Amino acid sequence: MKLLFEKSVAGRRCALLPKCDVEAVDLPKALLRENPPALPELSEVDLARHYTELNHRVHGVNCGFYPLGSCTMKYNPRIDEDMAALPGFAGIHPLAPKETVRGCMEVFDTARKYLCEITGMDDMTFQPAAGAHGEFTGVLLIKQYHKTRGDEKRTKIIVPDSAHGTNPATAAMCGYEVVNIPSAPDGCVDLEALKGVLGDDTAGLMLTNPNTVGIFDENILEITRLVHEAGGLCYYDGANLNAVMGIVRPGDMGFDCIHMNLHKTFATPHGGGGPGAGAVGCKAFLKQFLPASKLMQGGDRIQVRSFMGNFLVVVRALTYLLTLGREGIPEAAENAVLNANYLMQKIKGTFEPAFDRICMHEFVLDLSEYKKETGVSALDVAKALIDYGMHPPTMYFPMIVHEALMLEPTETESKETLDWAAEVFREVYARGKTDPAYLHDAPHHAQIGRPDEVRASRNPVLRYTKP
Repeated sequence: MKLLFEKSVAGRRCALLPKCDVEAVDLPKALLRENPPALPELSEVDLARHYTELNHRVHGVNCGFYPLGSCTMKYNPRIDEDMAALPGFAGIHPLAPKETVRGCMEVFDTARKYLCEITGMDDMTFQPAAGAHGEFTGVLLIKQYHKTRGDEKRTKIIVPDSAHGTNPATAAMCGYEVVNIPSAPDGCVDLEALKGVLGDDTAGLMLTNPNTVGIFDENILEITRLVHEAGGLCYYDGANLNAVMGIVRPGDMGFDCIHMNLHKTFATPHGGGGPGAGAVGCKAFLKQFLPASKLMQGGDRIQVRSFMGNFLVVVRALTYLLTLGREGIPEAAENAVLNANYLMQKIKGTFEPAFDRICMHEFVLDLSEYKKETGVSALDVAKALIDYGMHPPTMYFPMIVHEALMLEPTETESKETLDWAAEVFREVYARGKTDPAYLHDAPHHAQIGRPDEVRASRNPVLRYTKP
């Protein structure tokens, strides 16, 4: 498939601009480019065909099963997109006078009210652009809290070894030393290991619950109590909120602040680089440190992103909340847990779960023994699934499970889809037993075969160079 730059024809256009109805103003020469931007020149039909062809080459939730563990790739109801496309929302300007955007402000206020209720928080900001940005903002709340109290000896953030990779990265970016603690044999936090690292230099703990292996940590109240007794604060990574929303609140578990991936838990399509929204909530004692836009109360505080963040993602999230309501939100969580446990039980007997117990929204398969027996790796299995029209699950994560495949079916998948998926896993399992070479070379029927991933990572081609 050719790039747009390769399809470009000099002088070709696809837009007819109306005659300018205001006085033309020439920009100062100092503000003008010396050379025009090297943009492709195409007709409208060229563009339409190009992006349609791209669409045929990708796999999204609207194409088929997408069990990407820890990412909550649920189907986004059409009504969410319809509301985000309303001219009064889609056409708003971020610099519009406050009195002209009262409807948009009501969206923020209502979404804040509902999401604070769901999470057990007292206030919230929608500025962060995505989950990792929300983490960054949340840890900065913790840092500012300690700084304001003059308690700057707290230089360490505790992160479990099963955490998302963004957690230690975020803590380090905020200037903290990362203290990694191991998981217990059950996949949860090792309480003795936690006690061993807590001290007067502890700034906080970063944790998600349910955790990355899909298990709800039954010791969560003890964990947050220990951190608080040591003078630290507890940060909740909301990546796995989909399993407990409307049922258990992070604020009631003892967490002081939280980020939510609105683009995952509350239905906006996730992946592909955006758009996202990492809303950050906090308890009342941290409220004074929240970033604020000049459009809102307290606009003299620091901002972490321009204006109010990705507003249309909040519109979609609010639409989702209003559509499901008080009864529908917990029902969605319950169905997510039900689907994950159903699929795990259907696959058992072939690939085995790393933790053979009731899971929450996701579960992890451990292919270590299968690889020893057949030579077929988790990567081989993931690539083979592509030939069946299934997006591969998350591979080799969390790192505490070797040869890991992590599946999250979400609540929007039907029993028929889960039955089909389990049958695909059984077929791939059997094929690996009899013909491992076939799986080593998979996929066989995708748009491209298996790429040289080592070469791609070491010698990436990141920009187009005209021949």
